[in-house]
Amino acid sequence: MVGQTVEPAAEVRLPRFVEPFLEMLMVERGAAANTIEAYRRDLIDYCGFLKARNCSADTADSDHIRAYLAALSKQGVKASTAARRLSSLRQFHKFLFAEAIRQDDPTVVIDAPRRGRPLPKIMTEEDVDRLLAAAEANVEPDGTRIQCLLELLYATGMRVSELVTLPLSAVLRDEPFLLIKGKGGKERIVPISLPARLAINAYLEDRPAHIPDGAESPFMFPSRGKEGHLTRQRFGQVLKELALDAGLDPAKVSPHVLRHAFASHLLANGADLRVVQQLLGHADISTTQIYTHVQEERLKALVEANHPLATRLRAD
Repeated sequence: MVGQTVEPAAEVRLPRFVEPFLEMLMVERGAAANTIEAYRRDLIDYCGFLKARNCSADTADSDHIRAYLAALSKQGVKASTAARRLSSLRQFHKFLFAEAIRQDDPTVVIDAPRRGRPLPKIMTEEDVDRLLAAAEANVEPDGTRIQCLLELLYATGMRVSELVTLPLSAVLRDEPFLLIKGKGGKERIVPISLPARLAINAYLEDRPAHIPDGAESPFMFPSRGKEGHLTRQRFGQVLKELALDAGLDPAKVSPHVLRHAFASHLLANGADLRVVQQLLGHADISTTQIYTHVQEERLKALVEANHPLATRLRAD
């Protein structure tokens, strides 16, 4: 209302020990403002929970922390969010122990909430065939580049960042494999299929059209942009457009989905899990094992849809 005096909002008083902890994060660890704010919210909620039970952070034990996590679960908080909250509590209690405010750290015996790992999106082999056919039928000036990108991605399972920054020297050796430099500078050898090699040769004839006049580029897929090579974002857009041409849902097609398709289709056709791990450049085989779960889910759905007993039960 006009002329009404608005009282300044009262300053929020942080629970005990939280402020020095946040100051430590800023000064000693250089934590960003958003990180500090996230810790602040988590700890205000945690300390409020303890206060309602006549407790505080310097006297809480592991049972209090388990009760807090149980309360979060009862509220419908996602396991991933609860795990992040627990991470905040671990850092907080580690600080209290280091500062001799406590003689122990009650979080060391607490297990993180179990998080179900989402299965990766997968394209069927038929969907990939339709995408490849659409790329082959593309008569645009950029057609050979699009076909080459797609053939290479599906033939090698490269990360999109590895694909768009692929050096020209990697394909000029005319070898049946590529030497790919992945995360952490680690190199791996990946074989190239014959269709991919033919797509490379066709594209190399048109490649000069993508380079600024008089310039040279070390990249297989040069661009006139500031990065000097095709960007991940642009390639993603190209795939969406190609999906429309192929009659596929663009929301279900991306460079990463094609990497998933590469891995799952290899396993479905009898490839060894360790081989797929090496081709994908996974440091830990547990990362690759997610694709075995994909196959299990597909087989389960196949049985439930077609087994006589399952169909008879549905009829009953």
